[in-house]
Amino acid sequence: MGFKDFFSRKKKEKETLDSGLKKTKEGVWDKITHAIAGKSKVDDEVLDNLEEAFITSDVGTDTTIKIIERLQERVARDKYVGSSELRRLLVEEVSDMLAKPGSDESLGDFEVRKGDDPYVILVVGVNGVGKTTTIGKLAYKYKEAGNEVVLGAADTFRAAAIEQLDIWGERVGVPVVKQKMGSDPAAVAFDTLTSAKARGADVVIIDTAGRLHNKVGLMNELTKVKNVMKRVVPDAPHEILLVLDGSTGQNAFEQARQFVAATDVNNLAITKLDGTSKGGVVIGISDQFKIPVKYIGLGEKMEDLQIFHSDEFVRSLFGEAI
Repeated sequence: MGFKDFFSRKKKEKETLDSGLKKTKEGVWDKITHAIAGKSKVDDEVLDNLEEAFITSDVGTDTTIKIIERLQERVARDKYVGSSELRRLLVEEVSDMLAKPGSDESLGDFEVRKGDDPYVILVVGVNGVGKTTTIGKLAYKYKEAGNEVVLGAADTFRAAAIEQLDIWGERVGVPVVKQKMGSDPAAVAFDTLTSAKARGADVVIIDTAGRLHNKVGLMNELTKVKNVMKRVVPDAPHEILLVLDGSTGQNAFEQARQFVAATDVNNLAITKLDGTSKGGVVIGISDQFKIPVKYIGLGEKMEDLQIFHSDEFVRSLFGEAI
């Protein structure tokens, strides 16, 4: 990819990010503007109002307290901070808080994954969060980067899940390995990896049942799927990607708690941010669970899945030029 194409793509991604976060930006910044109206400096009253603004924007109580404490330290250290400087401080402090060890800030693209074994992504999450759509978008992005991709329909609990994945496979132009409804999910995962290795595929993305019927049952099912995968690809899965619906606010926190307890989630995808004012949930979930948000969904088109960069996200959220 040439420099012109690279910068053109980055410009388009920024426009998509700014547009996708519009409702959240309006909600969060309007509340913050109201909190500091008529104030010449950031004092205790402003900080109290900011705390309320963040909590009501679904950032979460614990993360909000961290942000306020950081602002208090900056105000105390800098002696005088005018409200006009607040945007810059918020960008600096929130970005620094999210750019924690373990998050992959270097990822700039969906790279080519060439190796002896395929790169395996196991996708988890409840029904309705955009899990299948995210899988389809991931398949598109990885294929566009030059990878051979195979999908596995291991959500055998719902016939609709298999059909939906089939539709995405056709749209993207990648094969889908499936069995009939009610089949053993682990058997589907085994067949998917076996087929992918035979094809010389580079990336495998496997869907799983979106049930939270009970934590023990979910844990046992996902553990079985992972163990069977290792018979084919010893270090699989390389990613366990939890998909969360950003528009559900605090419900997304609870889903994250249950899935993190049930399996070794190491990356997050937060979807539907373009249709909600609750995008602050990205900040809270990233901070509270110490698991990097890797992808964000900002629209329905296949191109509208982006790799998450905390600095760019926070700058866009608070309306500061990047």
